[in-house]
Amino acid sequence: MKALTQRQRAGRVPSSRAEPHDASWSTLRSGEVQILQVRALDKLPWLVHGFSTRRGGESTLDGRRSFNLGFTSWDARENVVANRARLLFALRAKHMTLVTLRQFHSDVIFALDSSPAKALRGDAAITRAPGILLAVQTADCVPILLVDTRRRAIAAVHAGWRGTLRRMVAKTLGRMRMAFGTHPANVVAVLGPAIRRCCYEVGPEVVQAYASQFAQAPEWFDPFATGEEPNPLQWLSMMPPGHHPPLARARLDLVTANRWQLCDAGVAASNIIASDLCTACRTDLLFSYRREGSRTGRLMAVIGVREM
Repeated sequence: MKALTQRQRAGRVPSSRAEPHDASWSTLRSGEVQILQVRALDKLPWLVHGFSTRRGGESTLDGRRSFNLGFTSWDARENVVANRARLLFALRAKHMTLVTLRQFHSDVIFALDSSPAKALRGDAAITRAPGILLAVQTADCVPILLVDTRRRAIAAVHAGWRGTLRRMVAKTLGRMRMAFGTHPANVVAVLGPAIRRCCYEVGPEVVQAYASQFAQAPEWFDPFATGEEPNPLQWLSMMPPGHHPPLARARLDLVTANRWQLCDAGVAASNIIASDLCTACRTDLLFSYRREGSRTGRLMAVIGVREM
């Protein structure tokens, strides 16, 4: 019998039709649990990373076993603790310390040289310290993992529309440069599953906020409804001034907005890898607060430096 490859022994196989990623991605399976990974990062022996899905786990949601990794009102704490232990086991990171954040859609970033003694309130963390597994939780927002392949520095970033508006990912790169001497040319950036342009409706106040901050904003929005509000998307209309119809809502592309910020900060476009999964479209695989409401779980994106 042919010997199994190291990839097969680890349970890591190419993504199937059920997880429509391109060849940049693979799926790590541990029992019923499925974790999405990026092949480019999988080649780094000192790095551990992954993006969870909702399949498997100890939680029960709508009659199905769910891999909920966030402490929510509908789930028992012991289920979440057990799920987090399963995540670390699947990633062969049982001896690492999982560091989560109390996220509040901010631009607060923590630089860690050891495991914190208490919960940190912010939306990004950076480190070079081995043994720490940085984590951000999402259920529609964009989880972003950053890897400085030369200096072995890493970051985990939570970017919703407020964090994206505040240039959270660019600021995190800046903190990595200050703390570790990171150069953007050496960074690989991965944007995990998030709500995509097809499903992310926002109001005119969000459109206006982006238009006031980014000249590139027209590329990130699609208008699709009219109402009584003034139209902040006049740059999307071919009508003459004073003849623009009012617009009630628009669709925002958070992934493209964050990709632009990464490129603008100096990360090579070829080093930016984005999931094509939409959390709102794929509630069979992912959690979506926008689609499912408060009774949904939390995905987790994690990254850490192994103790070699």
